[in-house]
Amino acid sequence: MDDVTLYIGEPSCDMAHLAHLELLTPTLEESERFFVEYLGMTVSERRGNSVYLRGWDDYAHHTLKLTAAPVPGMEHFAYRVSSPQALERRVTKLERSGLGLGWIEGDAGHGPAYRFRTPDGHVGELVWEVEWYQPTPETKPALKNQASRFPARGCNVRRLDHINVFAADVRATRRFLQENLGLKLTECIIFDGGTEKGAWVTANNKGYEIAITEDQTGARGRFHHVCYAVDTREEVLRAADIAIEFGYRIEYGPHKHAVQQTVFLYVIEPGGHRIEIGCPGARLVLAPDWKPIVWTEAERKRGQAWGLPTVATFHTYGTPPVEVTR
Repeated sequence: MDDVTLYIGEPSCDMAHLAHLELLTPTLEESERFFVEYLGMTVSERRGNSVYLRGWDDYAHHTLKLTAAPVPGMEHFAYRVSSPQALERRVTKLERSGLGLGWIEGDAGHGPAYRFRTPDGHVGELVWEVEWYQPTPETKPALKNQASRFPARGCNVRRLDHINVFAADVRATRRFLQENLGLKLTECIIFDGGTEKGAWVTANNKGYEIAITEDQTGARGRFHHVCYAVDTREEVLRAADIAIEFGYRIEYGPHKHAVQQTVFLYVIEPGGHRIEIGCPGARLVLAPDWKPIVWTEAERKRGQAWGLPTVATFHTYGTPPVEVTR
């Protein structure tokens, strides 16, 4: 694969970081219990049929919004931009792409947001104005440079790390995010025939914030998983112990990925979404001239760095269920 295909323009500093996502769940009460009692997240606010949550060191009002709905799925993901001017620049590009959806007034925790759609159908939004989390007496930390107190509950997830979206056309989605958001490609999977099976992109020095992987069902616009990071590998192992105490289904892991090297555990929450507990989450990529790592078909068929082979559902199970998207 040539450099022209992998490098799409000059990387931009207009995007700051992945900010939040909204997941639709048919079991709101049970899903909230999963994220609060099992993952150890904190509820920032309840509004209407939605609950807003965050990890203990997420600085913002929330990084996850759960909304009651008949069918599970990702309603949208959001990036925070680096300035009001950056927001203007990116909105202009998105409008020219023909995939802009327009402005919304805002939501709990953030101001006006510009919405767009990826070529595969995922809805994204860009925000600048955000509300920082204000600790309560119960969540106030001893150290003022920490967003809130360590919860000592469940998996104690620290922060939102990344999302993975399924795509029928990985390359089209990856190029769209590079061209219109200025994201950088750090790693990808390209099979012998030239088909792009996976791509990992980022706005900053994290190895990735969005993974795009091929949906082998051929469906479009589905959600694969969200990852919340913990501090140590031991905590990933402990997350598996805690999952069986709660009776939650472990789909895969604990193992270590070859791509990006995350030590992982995947658990299915009551609403149907795949949730990852990961360490170190995305590693740091500091080189300004980083050349994307290209994994070949033969290399990927060897499996993960260590652990059992990838389960078949990892390439087909996502939300919403495939029968809903067809």
